[in-house]
Amino acid sequence: MSSSEKHPIKLSQWDALMLESLNAYGWSKEELLRRIHADELPQDESRFQFDYKLLTASAASDPTAFEDAVYNGYRIKFNTLRGISSWILLALGEEAELGLEPGQESISAKLRAEERDRLASTLSYGWVIHGEHQGAAGEKSAYRIEPLHRF
Repeated sequence: MSSSEKHPIKLSQWDALMLESLNAYGWSKEELLRRIHADELPQDESRFQFDYKLLTASAASDPTAFEDAVYNGYRIKFNTLRGISSWILLALGEEAELGLEPGQESISAKLRAEERDRLASTLSYGWVIHGEHQGAAGEKSAYRIEPLHRF
């Protein structure tokens, strides 16, 4: 049993976003890790303007844990509304809608059941996903992600 099955590896929200943006290249996990450790990463031209040298440094600080996160998944240490919305876009390819009304802050997205499960396993403590899957297994359903407690 890997350590992430007992206690998932925790990544910063920014590291998770950079990792998900690199997954879009379609590299195998082995190739992705090789490129990260060798600092052979493309220049990011997206709206995020990621500096992948930060991810390379993070991976070098604990290579075993980082490899475990790539192979077995991770949990984000601390999420923000915009960070969750960005993660949904980068990891799941779905444009989420931000609700920024004070006291009602949330993210709404249409996801397949397996995408919802992946999001749930990645979110930091303090967030809840509302909504149930409707329809056939491959269909998307509406979900709302919001803070567990409001101040």
